[in-house]
Amino acid sequence: MILDHAATTRIGAWLQRLLPRRHFAAPPEVRLRLALESLGPIFVKFGQMLSTRRDLLDPKLADELAKLQDRVPPFPIELALARLQAEYGRPVSEVFSRFDMTPVASASVAQVHFGELPDGTEVAIKVLRPGIDRIIAKDMALLDVAATLIEKLWADGRRLKPREVVAEFAKHLRDELDLMREAANCSQLRRNFKDSPLLAVPEVYWDYCGPSVMVMQRMAGTPISQIDALLAKGVDLSALSRAGVEIFFTQVFRDGFFHADMHPGNILVSTDGLSRGQYIALDFGIMGTLTDRDKAYLAQNFLAFFKRDYKRVAQAHLDAGWVPADTRIDEFESAIRAVCEPIFDRPLKEISFGKTLLRLFQTARRFHMEVQPQLVMLQKTLLNIEGLGRQLDPELDLWDTAKPFLERWMSDQMGWRALLRHLKEEAPSWAATLPQIPRLLHRSLARSRHDEAALQTAWLGMQLARQSRINTLLAVAVAVLTCIMAVLLLR
Repeated sequence: MILDHAATTRIGAWLQRLLPRRHFAAPPEVRLRLALESLGPIFVKFGQMLSTRRDLLDPKLADELAKLQDRVPPFPIELALARLQAEYGRPVSEVFSRFDMTPVASASVAQVHFGELPDGTEVAIKVLRPGIDRIIAKDMALLDVAATLIEKLWADGRRLKPREVVAEFAKHLRDELDLMREAANCSQLRRNFKDSPLLAVPEVYWDYCGPSVMVMQRMAGTPISQIDALLAKGVDLSALSRAGVEIFFTQVFRDGFFHADMHPGNILVSTDGLSRGQYIALDFGIMGTLTDRDKAYLAQNFLAFFKRDYKRVAQAHLDAGWVPADTRIDEFESAIRAVCEPIFDRPLKEISFGKTLLRLFQTARRFHMEVQPQLVMLQKTLLNIEGLGRQLDPELDLWDTAKPFLERWMSDQMGWRALLRHLKEEAPSWAATLPQIPRLLHRSLARSRHDEAALQTAWLGMQLARQSRINTLLAVAVAVLTCIMAVLLLR
């Protein structure tokens, strides 16, 4: 791919913004946050993820990057009103009985205003940023160029599949630019957690939704990042952290459909009445999905890790084709043990996930393990979950909290409960098929007899053709011999 002059100028502008300026008065963490904001939505999302990793960042830097979660500068209200009028075909005042001109949240892709429907229902109105699709298209093109260079210039580049990872990220970003798709994601997640005491999801008002606007139930809660406020309102942070782990694993393994953008700006906590301590999910633009095969594979690996069965982990990777077929299982098992053994039986606050991830990367490099692009969103979400867990309860044992859930899930998938469930699911199909079995057997037998007769006919035809060829050759041979004998007699 060849960059044109505009793209080259844009790269230069990026580098210029990121280069430190000795005479710039703001501290370094502010400069980094401003640089990410100016670089565009992709880099804002990167900063959002970094802000949850307080175990890896200086507290000042983490606090500053946290401002990217919902305090990106808003776009002018005139543009928001124009976009809404274009969507509805009439002025905003004729659609909503109240529309707050000041946004309550502004993120990299859209901003949110509160309002009220004609029947008095309180709603949150999400409006897409004007021109955001063009900006993201340019940024993704440059990321693709960078990924191509990584593949060509770095020894490990091809194994890490950077272009496939960028393509996966681009797919999710394109989905995020269609607010009708986000509304559908929200509706699905709400249905999955209907009546759940752990997670509340807003209702979608479909009559007011479109590709560039989404209208949903207004949710009341305290941002999960405001730890002191949660404590003052009587929220049990230890229980909250354990509930977060259970919500994550429920989404991944029960539903195969999970919120993949779980930074603190997208999570509230209810602090009122019986729902105190309940999570409230917001922003459903990026959702991850897993196949049944992915879920079973991940669950088996998690359980093997929890039981320290590193040979099973190594074998699972080999069976899945994630490492070359000639990999020695004993060596791979030993390498995994060296990485994972130190992190068990220790509270979360004592685990250096930065060092653990580095050692895992070194292991992957040694055994030529391939990156799985379909799991990139899950890996990102796991990082967010770990970051939130550290903020809420540094004593949380992530492994101990997740193990019972996974064991129950595996039992449901592979035990007698799974057999009963499959029988129940297949019963309607069997009820429709059983009366047809005699007819199907008769048809099969008739077809078999017909096929057998056809095979015999074909065989006979082949034999006749063979015999005909033989007869023709004999006739030619006799004719030739007759000619030869006639010539000899005439002499």
